[in-house]
Amino acid sequence: MDWLFLTEIVLSGLGSGALLALTGIAFVLIYKATKVLNLAVGEMLMLCAYFFFGLTAALALPVWLAIILTVIGGGILGGVIERVLIRPMLGESPISVFMVTVGLSSVLIGFVEFVWGSDPATLPNFLPSKPIFIGSAYISPKIAVSFAVATVLIAAFLLIFRTWRGGVALRATATDQGAAFSCGINVPAVFSVSWIVAGMAAAGSGILIGSIGGISPTMGVFGLSVLVAVIVGGLDSIAGALVAGLAIGVVEALVGTYLGGEFKLLVTFIILVVALMIRPYGLFGTVEIERL
Repeated sequence: MDWLFLTEIVLSGLGSGALLALTGIAFVLIYKATKVLNLAVGEMLMLCAYFFFGLTAALALPVWLAIILTVIGGGILGGVIERVLIRPMLGESPISVFMVTVGLSSVLIGFVEFVWGSDPATLPNFLPSKPIFIGSAYISPKIAVSFAVATVLIAAFLLIFRTWRGGVALRATATDQGAAFSCGINVPAVFSVSWIVAGMAAAGSGILIGSIGGISPTMGVFGLSVLVAVIVGGLDSIAGALVAGLAIGVVEALVGTYLGGEFKLLVTFIILVVALMIRPYGLFGTVEIERL
C-alpha cells in the first residue's frame, strides 16, 4: 500500500470534513433552538456563494469586502427566513415545518437559476496556490486554507456559545422553552439569532466550497452530506457535528478515490442508516431527540 498517497487522501478528507462541520453548525444551531430540521441549508450556502460571485464578478468589489458583505447577507437571509416562513409555523406539526424547508430549497434553486442561469461558474481565485507539504505529503493549498479557516470559525463558535450570554440563552431555550420564558429569556429573539448565525455560517461555507470546486445550482447537494454528519454526530451537538463531519469527510475522500465519486453519497447514506440503527440519537446527541 502507498502510505504517502493514503496520507494525502486523508488530509484532503479532513479539509472537506472541516467544511462539513462548519456547515453542520448551521443545522445544529437551528435545531438546537427551534427543533426545526432545516433541509435548505445547502441551498442557503449555494445562494450565498452566488451572491459572493455577483459582488466580485458583476460589481468588481474587492474580495475582502465581498466576503464581509456575503457573510452579512447570509445572516440577513437566515433572519428573513425565520421571521417570514418559520415563526408563523411554530406550533404546527414538525413535518409541516420540515416540508416548508424542503419547499424553500426548491425556491432558492429556482431563484439562482433565474438570476444567474444554470451553468456552473468559477469564483475569483483568491486562495493561495503555493504547494503545501506536511512532511512528504502534499495537500492542496485551497483545501489547507479552507481547513484552517473552518477550524478557526468552529473554535470561535464554540467559544462564543460557551461564554456569551446569547449562548447561555440558546442552551437554556434548547433545554426547556417554557422554563426559558419564565426566566425572562426572549425566546423569539433566540430563534432569530440562531437563524441569523446559521445563515452566516452557511455563507462562510458557501464561499469556501465555491472557491474549491466552483459554483452551480446543484452545489446544495453538499447539504445532504452535512445532514448525515449532524445526524450521526447528534442533531443538538456542535461537538458531534465537528467529529462526525471530519469522519464523513475522510470516508468520502477514501471512497471517491478508490471506488469512484458516484459511490460517495451511497456509502455516506449507508453510514447514516447503520448509525440510526445503532445509536438513533447520534454520537453526542441528547437521548430525548425525536426524529422525523
